[in-house]
Amino acid sequence: MTRPANPFRGEATLVVAGSPRLLRPSFAALVAAEEELGPLFALVERAGAGQLRLGEMTALFWHCLESRDGLSRDAVGEAVMSAGLAASSQPLRVLLGQILQGEDSA
Repeated sequence: MTRPANPFRGEATLVVAGSPRLLRPSFAALVAAEEELGPLFALVERAGAGQLRLGEMTALFWHCLESRDGLSRDAVGEAVMSAGLAASSQPLRVLLGQILQGEDSA
């Protein structure tokens, strides 16, 4: 990761293969995630209801990675499992918050 995550931009960090990786919910990343996972609002609702699947969380993280630098999607899934669902919910919360709130233009 080249710089720390900026929570004011909805960025988060996920440790993958021993290295911190920046998760940035850019427009392009969220469009790609939506193409795969369906409407983002429904994704947020499933997460709020405790119904978000491991594969969905991994897919959202995959699409939001600022740089994949030779990583496989499986490595992202392994990172989620290695950290545990409780720890992985922290970057998930940040990304979902950004999806709901958007950027503060002030």
